[in-house]
Amino acid sequence: MNQELVTNFPVTDRVKMALAVSLRGCEELIPQDDWVKKLARSEATGVPLRIKLGLDPTAPDIHIGHTVVLNKMRQLQDLGHQVIFLIGDFTSLIGDPSGRNATRPPLTPEQIKVNAETYYRQASLVLDPAKTEIRYNSEWSEPLGATGMIQLASRYTVARMMERNDFNDRFKAGTPISVHEFLYPLMQGYDSVALKSDLELGGTDQKFNLLMGRHLQQEYGQEPQCILTMPLLEGLDGVDKMSKSKNNYIGISEEPNTMFAKVLSISDVLMWKWYTLLSFKSEADIAALKAEVDGGRNPKDAKVALAKEITARFHSAAAADAAEQDFINRSKGGVPDEIPDVSVSGAPLGIGALLKAAGLAPSGSEATRLIEGGGVRVDSSVVSDKALKLNAGTYVVQVGKRKFARVTIS
Repeated sequence: MNQELVTNFPVTDRVKMALAVSLRGCEELIPQDDWVKKLARSEATGVPLRIKLGLDPTAPDIHIGHTVVLNKMRQLQDLGHQVIFLIGDFTSLIGDPSGRNATRPPLTPEQIKVNAETYYRQASLVLDPAKTEIRYNSEWSEPLGATGMIQLASRYTVARMMERNDFNDRFKAGTPISVHEFLYPLMQGYDSVALKSDLELGGTDQKFNLLMGRHLQQEYGQEPQCILTMPLLEGLDGVDKMSKSKNNYIGISEEPNTMFAKVLSISDVLMWKWYTLLSFKSEADIAALKAEVDGGRNPKDAKVALAKEITARFHSAAAADAAEQDFINRSKGGVPDEIPDVSVSGAPLGIGALLKAAGLAPSGSEATRLIEGGGVRVDSSVVSDKALKLNAGTYVVQVGKRKFARVTIS
C-alpha cells in the first residue's frame, strides 16, 4: 500500500517561510501541496526531511552552473533538513541519456573513481560538510543483481519510457537507442527508494528521471518524494547555458582574480538572475539592492558585491578583497576614469584578434602594424610580441595616446 501524507499538521509561519525558501528561483515544485504537508509534519514532529541530490561524476571538476542546485540544498540544509549528496558511481557506468541525441559513452570505473574524488570536496564549498550525508548508489545498485534488475524493470512500461522527449525524438529520427539507456532512469528512481527521499532536486533536464523516483516509491509502498527543478544557469555570454564546451563558464577552482573579473563581465540584466540563483543574500536584500540601482546607483556596485561573494565562497574573503583591489589597480593605472568596457570570448586570445574585437584596430593587419610601431599597451606595458596570447581576465588595453578599452576575456 502507498503511504498517504498526514494532513492534520498546522501550516505555521515557519512552514510558510520554508516554502518561500524552497520556491526561490525554482522552475517547478511538484506537487507543492504535498511539500507543504511534509514541511508541516517536520515542523510539528521535529523529524528532518530527507533531501537528495544525485550527481554523476562525468567530469573531474564542476563549474558554478552546477552549484545552482547545491545552493538550494544549502538553503534547505540551513533550515535543519538532512541533505544527501549522492554520487552516481553506478549510474555513471550506464550514462545519462538526458538531453542526448545519441548514446552517451559510459565511463570506465577508473574514470569514475578519479572524478568522484574531487566532486564532494568541491561540493563542500557550498554545502555544510558536517551536516551532509554522502552516499554512492553502487551501495544498493550492485547487490540488486540480475534478478533484482528484472524485477525493477517490471515496474515501468516501455510505452511510458517512450514518452520521454529525447527517446521519442531519437526513435522518430531513426537514431539508435540502446536498451541499457532505459535502465538509467530506473536506477536513478531506485535511488529514491533506497534513500527514502522526501524531496529530490535536479536541473530542468532531469524532470523525467525525478518523476521516475516518485513513481517507483509508490510502487514500493513508500510515501512519494516531491521534486524540485532548478533552471539551467546562462553562462558569461547570457545566451547559452553555462558549459565548458561553450567557454562561457566559471570553474569553481579558477584563481580568484579571474573568477572576480569573469563575474564582472556579465551583463547588468543577467546579474539579477545570478543573484537569485547563486547568492546567499535574502530575496529582500536583493530586492532592496535592485531598487537602489533602479533609483540611480551604479549597477557596477551590485556586480562587484556579487563578484566578491562568489569569489569568497570558493576561496576566502581576503582573496575576494585582493581580487577587487587587483581589478581596481588594473583599471586605474594611467587610464582615464571613463573608458569603454568590452567583453570578448575565446581565451586564450591573440593580441591582434583582441584589438580587432575590441574595436581598437579595424583589421588584423592594422593591429600588426600598431604592435610593430610600439603603439599598443596592455596594463601599461608595451606589447612587442605579435603572437602574444592573453588568458581569461580583465585588461586595460591602450592604442596610441587616446584609444582605451577595459577588455574582459572569457
